[in-house]
Amino acid sequence: MRSGELSREVPITPGATALLVIDIQTYFCRPDGGQFAELSTAEIERDCGYFFRQLSEVTLPTIRRLQEACRAQGIEVIFTVIESLTQNGRDRSLDYKITGFNVPRGSRDAQVLEEIAPTGDEIVLPKSSSSVFISTNLDYLLRNLGVRHLIVVGCLTDQCVESAVRDACDLGYLVTLVTDGCTSMTPERHENSLRTIKGYCRQREGEALIAEIAAQHG
Repeated sequence: MRSGELSREVPITPGATALLVIDIQTYFCRPDGGQFAELSTAEIERDCGYFFRQLSEVTLPTIRRLQEACRAQGIEVIFTVIESLTQNGRDRSLDYKITGFNVPRGSRDAQVLEEIAPTGDEIVLPKSSSSVFISTNLDYLLRNLGVRHLIVVGCLTDQCVESAVRDACDLGYLVTLVTDGCTSMTPERHENSLRTIKGYCRQREGEALIAEIAAQHG
């Protein structure tokens, strides 16, 4: 990159970076979560088999390794979960009401999966819209924390993750999307989303980003 040339292909600065983990929660990241309550085991396998296998075998291990790398270097780890501020979900977005998403405040469905659970006083933001930037004060928090680089992981790639990437880009953050740290219901949906938002972020596999984090402290 020439001097003075702007680019998204900028390595992170650890003291100005946060890892954002989007919606890895019981509600739709476990077969016994609320979103699948009306489905039989056979229906869950038919409709969501790829998603759960990819989540278990690739996405969660990648996120866990990234969390360890970030925590070791003092990089803030922040979580979002779909969770209403009320029990009946009257505060949800219209889109969530139409879709039928309601995760009551304080419910099991709102809990981050144990495999990647928050530690210490890490921030967990309840949200009631696809983009975390719309229904939370995340932008305000990131600016208070001095964050310029945002690493994004979670699900679904083509829904809440993509919404967060687009909004973060427009708000002036340098976004790195971890391609194997997010997933969707089908490989086609995941890959299509990665292609669609390539102009809003740089994209890296988890191991490459972990190596970059380590090199910043080498």
